[in-house]
Amino acid sequence: MRLRLASALLASAVALTSPSAQAENLVAKDRIGPADASKSLTLRLTQDGPNSNDPVWADGYKALLVDFIGRHPGWKISLETMSDNIGQEQARMLEQVKSGHGPDCAAVDSFVLALFKSADVLQPLDAYFSKEDVADLFPFVREGITGKDGRIYAWWWDTDLRVLYRNKEIVPDAPQTWDDLKAAALVSKDQGLEGVLFNGGRWEGTTFDWLANFWSQGGKLVDEAGKPVFAAGENRDKFLKAVRYYKDLVDSGAAPKRVATISNYDEFNAAAAAGTTALFVGGNWQLGQLKNTMEPEEFAKWTFSELPGPTADQRATGTGGWTIGAFAKDPEKVALCAALAKEVYSGPGNALQMQLPTAKALYDKYEVFKTPENQAFAKALQHGQARPGATIYPELSNQIQIMMGDVLSGTKTPEAALDAADAAVQAAYAR
Repeated sequence: MRLRLASALLASAVALTSPSAQAENLVAKDRIGPADASKSLTLRLTQDGPNSNDPVWADGYKALLVDFIGRHPGWKISLETMSDNIGQEQARMLEQVKSGHGPDCAAVDSFVLALFKSADVLQPLDAYFSKEDVADLFPFVREGITGKDGRIYAWWWDTDLRVLYRNKEIVPDAPQTWDDLKAAALVSKDQGLEGVLFNGGRWEGTTFDWLANFWSQGGKLVDEAGKPVFAAGENRDKFLKAVRYYKDLVDSGAAPKRVATISNYDEFNAAAAAGTTALFVGGNWQLGQLKNTMEPEEFAKWTFSELPGPTADQRATGTGGWTIGAFAKDPEKVALCAALAKEVYSGPGNALQMQLPTAKALYDKYEVFKTPENQAFAKALQHGQARPGATIYPELSNQIQIMMGDVLSGTKTPEAALDAADAAVQAAYAR
């Protein structure tokens, strides 16, 4: 499907490009557009671009950008590609743009968007997106791109979320609450399976997936100034409640003790394919992976639902994704950057990569997102919550990972583990 889409895009771009323009070689490894164009924009990207390691994505983006240049004559786009070390790349880019040496336009991870906003390096994009465009975004997306002055400072174009996967033959009804999930997992265990699987090892996935249980209660990790407040007052009670929930799943046997060592979503796919589990917490992208891994009759047994909450009406799910932001102060470059976000990424890029859009209207515009599965993902995104873009978050996440390992293994009580995590995070914040 992706191959057909990329081929169609490339054919369309060639058809729209005149023979003379083709002769000018509009596509090079580090450039899209005529080499002698009078105006140039530097664009720094992840793998979501012409230099992607995925040949289908690479060809698709080349076609989209050639088409784009055809609609914006006189420009060339100079391409820069980030390495796979996204955290390091984003930190380096922030320092570069602070000193005036960064790209004109770039992919900014939604996870660190708040840092770029607080550094006052992003140009406002209000002029290029209507109020209707912004209103159509999911709530967590609108909040993420909006500054304290009410203006928007990036365009968040793709996202993901966490859901609960289940084998319908063993768990026919979607668990609505934590108690429901525990009961379903124990039923599956009685049938010789492992119970519910989730990330509990030493990595970011453990923190991010678990945080939905804290957020569903209205818990806050940091205050508006970025100070960690997760272990104080009402937040402490909510935090401990969410930790005890995971601990009880392990202590009761509803989850196997080995979850404390799981640090890879692939383990869930393998367990589902092997028939050793009927429940796991995973990402929306795993639906396609399961389909590719399983025989059709086995895949037909699987479905997903929103993550359960402490009560049926308390829901949250962790969400990520990428934005496009403008650093150049030249108004023409800002306008072109906004056009790239709007014409290449938001919609066409989603469809090319089959990555969830952030605007509700796109789920009805593109056939790939009209499926019942993607419509269900869109519904769940209404409860999406992004990680705070505070500088302390990486250490906070690290300590939650350590805490989770201590609690799930029985080394520390939830209270002692939380106190240790809080002490480490507060010490890091003070530094």
